Amino acid sequence: MPNVFALPDRPLSEEQFDVLLAAGAVKIERILSSGHTTPRGEWYDQEQDEWVILLQGRATLSYEEGSEVDLHPGDYLHLPAHCRHRVEFTSTDPPCVWLAVHYPAQGPCP
Repeated sequence: MPNVFALPDRPLSEEQFDVLLAAGAVKIERILSSGHTTPRGEWYDQEQDEWVILLQGRATLSYEEGSEVDLHPGDYLHLPAHCRHRVEFTSTDPPCVWLAVHYPAQGPCP
């Protein structure tokens, strides 16, 4: 049986995105991060809304308007479509295990 906490046997050279379920306009994925960040000057600007929970590790996200949020296990966020954000930090010990749900946009970025 698959397990969201199962990690690869080798170090991750890149973030790993595993689609756990795709049904219609909804996609659920597991993301593994270990020291990975968004490249300088780049922003995520997604067409769909995203709800994400950090299951393991620590992370910091920043928003284009200047605010930052530190995440610990159990913390979750709603990222509306086109709400430009980036990953500033992800822990390596333990690595980050995220669960993300992508679904049709419900409204504008606040």
